[in-house]
Amino acid sequence: MTATPETLRAPLVVEFPFTRSLGPVQSAFLTGLRERTLLGVRTEAGRVLVPPVEYDPESAAELRDLVEVDATGTVTTWAWNPEPRPGQPLATPFAWVLVRLDGADTALLHALDAPGPDAVRTGMRVRVRWAPERHGAITDIACFEPYDGARRETPPRPHDGRFDEPVTGIVAPARLDYTYSPGRAQTRYLHALGERRTVGERCPSCAKVYVPPRGACPTCGVATTDRVEVGPRGTVTTFCIVNIKAKNAMNDAIEVPYVYAHIALDGAGLALHGRIAGIPYDQVRMGLRVEPVWSDDGRYPDHYRPSGEPDADYDTYKELL
Repeated sequence: MTATPETLRAPLVVEFPFTRSLGPVQSAFLTGLRERTLLGVRTEAGRVLVPPVEYDPESAAELRDLVEVDATGTVTTWAWNPEPRPGQPLATPFAWVLVRLDGADTALLHALDAPGPDAVRTGMRVRVRWAPERHGAITDIACFEPYDGARRETPPRPHDGRFDEPVTGIVAPARLDYTYSPGRAQTRYLHALGERRTVGERCPSCAKVYVPPRGACPTCGVATTDRVEVGPRGTVTTFCIVNIKAKNAMNDAIEVPYVYAHIALDGAGLALHGRIAGIPYDQVRMGLRVEPVWSDDGRYPDHYRPSGEPDADYDTYKELL
């Protein structure tokens, strides 16, 4: 009986820049932060929402009635963060707080600079600490800090939302760090890749071979334990041309445009994703026969290239599209 290899665990980082354009309300809000001005929007019912939104959450009506609120407010709830992560507002322990700014009816999430959790409480008064350099982003608020002043009762002040050089778009970095454990089926799959073999698992009910294996058949709902070696060659079933700059797993830049494809490995019941290289991007086609090109360390296929075989007949892969 073959021993089950030790289940793998590894740190994994998913990171990308998220670019978006701004409508008139969000543009005014972020431009206002750059100018040390806090803007909200008034709903049909007269409530002031900070941060502002473009449509009324109750009536779905378009909202454009901007108002200015104060840079002071009240903590409505909080949670202590003892170990700040890279990219968070403060490098020292701080509290995440929801702050209802004076003049607003909703709360804004940000960081509170406090010496410890004993110094934070619901109902405490705080004020904005502005960043020394501001560019039109939520980070223009460096954090909140404790404030001894009472709540101002003056109503929100109307604002036309006009600024010189308004912010019209943002690039927000997104990053997720976690530890990934692939489980029994994919651990075996990854160990086999280290031997330059591709191994899937067959469903005992429908006989479909899943690569990578999932441990259970998503169609039949039964466990898959029968291991099946597939490939190494396969057929391109569908593909797309990519014009976004990227790097491969070895951190080498990939020349654009390039092609990502669904590849049905010989013997597999599903197509997997793979990059196609070794052929001009505009010559990649459905039915193209390909073979793996392994990474420098031999642990996984870095990409697939034409195998030199004749194209596969459509009827041989049409069920795998």
